[in-house]
Amino acid sequence: MSKGWLGCLTVLGIVLLGALVVGGMVVGRYNSIVRQNEQISNAWAQVKVVLQRRADLIPNLVETVKGYAAHEKEVFERVADARSKLAGATTPAEAAAANAGLSSALGRLLAIAENYPNLKANENFIRLQDELAGSENRIAVERRSYNEAVRSYNAYIKTFPNNLIAGMFNFKEREYFEADEAAKEAPKVKF
Repeated sequence: MSKGWLGCLTVLGIVLLGALVVGGMVVGRYNSIVRQNEQISNAWAQVKVVLQRRADLIPNLVETVKGYAAHEKEVFERVADARSKLAGATTPAEAAAANAGLSSALGRLLAIAENYPNLKANENFIRLQDELAGSENRIAVERRSYNEAVRSYNAYIKTFPNNLIAGMFNFKEREYFEADEAAKEAPKVKF
């Protein structure tokens, strides 16, 4: 082989090695973005599970309260409407708004109990109220996990060179599950 060919092969080898290094970096970062994106999807599924758990408790709570306060029809309708809006929510923003509405409606429902001493003493009502409080805690924990996954992902796809790779493969910023300002505090019921 002549020196010219040897020089060409060396340059070609260096170019190929450089392309392999860059390609490996792109693949590695792409896979990392995919993993973080999937982590968000998993965290969102957990949020939906705990929201559904709370929504499933509500009909039993409503029925228990109805037994003592049948004339509070408007409150029951608001709870049912808020529950159906939560069930139909598809994005974190929709779920957050529906969750705030449901929390508000539940607060009114639980406030009714103050007017009915027998209801406050009802074992089923007490158990359902405890389960509801547990659900509220689970929602807070899962929302925090989801938002942390979103924060990590969003920061990752905004940093260089990840932003180039995210842009090439159309990875977009994900939205947080924000609690409505009015719903940040759990409804307080005094017995």
